[in-house]
Amino acid sequence: MFSRVLPAIGISPPEEGLAALRLWGQTGDRPNVWIAAADPVHLEPRLDHLCLHALEGPQSPKSDLRAIFDFLQNSLGTDSNFAFARIGRHGYLRGDSAIATAALSASVLDGLEPDEYMPAVEDTAAYLTLTSELQMSLHEHEVNIRREAEGLLPVNSVWLWGGGRAPEKKVQVLPPFFGNDPLFQGYWESCTGVVAPWPGNFSECLDFAVKDFVVVTPVSDERELLGIWLEELRGHLGSGRLDRLVLLFRDGLTAELGRFDAFRFWRRSSELL
Repeated sequence: MFSRVLPAIGISPPEEGLAALRLWGQTGDRPNVWIAAADPVHLEPRLDHLCLHALEGPQSPKSDLRAIFDFLQNSLGTDSNFAFARIGRHGYLRGDSAIATAALSASVLDGLEPDEYMPAVEDTAAYLTLTSELQMSLHEHEVNIRREAEGLLPVNSVWLWGGGRAPEKKVQVLPPFFGNDPLFQGYWESCTGVVAPWPGNFSECLDFAVKDFVVVTPVSDERELLGIWLEELRGHLGSGRLDRLVLLFRDGLTAELGRFDAFRFWRRSSELL
């Protein structure tokens, strides 16, 4: 979503350091060391390849994160150049020196074969060594034994992505951001942009914004919320409070609407909508 929203407002996404930006958004402080995101995952061996499963929703290891990352730090982090840490519901790898990492998060790659999304072949030696050690350490961890007994997928690996250093803070003109996504919050903080929590409706965002604004609504299992939000936006377009709207859905759909598009009655409706 991050890599789609920034081009929609005319900005090229940063090529590295996304984990450091996310940490910045979580803590409010710019990290001054190399950081990679560390997503607990389940790698399922299939006939001729592995399948990556992002552990989210009912499979989320949220309550197990502390135990997992304390174990990784004690088993791998004490005698190496790397340290593992959990901040809220996210895991991180901190390094004295950089290693190559994947560009995309585990949630983006859920259900896919991870090999083609790993770092370039010439950069993978340190990455492969570390991930192999991670997988061996986690193999028979007590958390995984319990998870399997409960019918949950074990955390048998950690997906490292978004490695890099946080950019220096700068002043850049950005529309206000409303949302609770720490990656967006960190980027806006790095540009001295205005950041506010999602208020639950677009009317309050319009009351605050002078011109444009960006909203990232929270992920929710309440399907009726989407209808409520879209109906509110339709009303703001109809009343003239909004002139133009760009909707980016998490399944990849993009819709652009103008205030007077409703009068184009001759245009066929998309089956996607």
